[in-house]
Amino acid sequence: MAGYRRQLYRDDAVVLRVQKLGESDRIITLLTRRHGRLRAVARGVRRTMSKFGARLEPFGHVDVQLAGDPKGEHGSSLHSVSQVEGIDLYGKRFLGDYPRYTAASAIAETAERLTPVEREPSLRLFQLTLGALRALADGGHATTLVLDAYLLRGMALAGWAPALTACAVCGTPGRHRAFSVPAGGAVCPDCRPPGAAHPAPATIDLMSALTVGDWRIADATENGVRRECSGLVAAHLQWHLERALRSLPLVDRGGMPSAPGARRPTGEAGTVAPAGAALPPDRASPDVSRERTE
Repeated sequence: MAGYRRQLYRDDAVVLRVQKLGESDRIITLLTRRHGRLRAVARGVRRTMSKFGARLEPFGHVDVQLAGDPKGEHGSSLHSVSQVEGIDLYGKRFLGDYPRYTAASAIAETAERLTPVEREPSLRLFQLTLGALRALADGGHATTLVLDAYLLRGMALAGWAPALTACAVCGTPGRHRAFSVPAGGAVCPDCRPPGAAHPAPATIDLMSALTVGDWRIADATENGVRRECSGLVAAHLQWHLERALRSLPLVDRGGMPSAPGARRPTGEAGTVAPAGAALPPDRASPDVSRERTE
């Protein structure tokens, strides 16, 4: 629009993803505290002498000044980064740590998929995403537990939470033994469809604990229960997303087989790092590291 001048405004954000743009620039996908998900061009950040290139790596929590229209009513959908300060650059802690790196990648990709509309504020998702990355960096809980807690709570924010304490079909309360992703979660014997899974009771208990942040129960579970929980959580998420997450099959889940053809990620699109190599970043509600919610 003629006469429109781009606004300068500040927000704090989580870096979800970075993409090459030309010889020296990048497009940065951000999940901001007050303005939702947006994309911004960072000029010259791939140059050796860039003053803030290292602050715009995936998974970092940053304070950023942007030029553009925060409401999206005028001009291009792309903002420009004019200033950035690092608050907590979590990505540095994941370099060379394949399980945490791939879990962070899955968190970042999920956050992007749960915000299909740019500039639509989602404070709870921002807080949830930031809390999950902080929990991964702190290392107080198993990586897969942090990831599955994030996925379950993210689905709850989107309205896709699996039924765990009552039948997903008829609403009969109880600890039902069958679980059906198409039906929406745990199902009673009368509503159980053909092909429903029959997870261990401890698996449903773990899913419930991760949903509410009961880390005392979650941390005490056995690896087999965690693997079964991860399988149900991933299946439930991908059913609702309709399109598979690229990063989820790469997550190291302590012995669970990877999807056929799964490859390890790297910092630049189209390249693959050898197993065991240091991995540069290519992506990037209540805090998932907190105790039980009220």
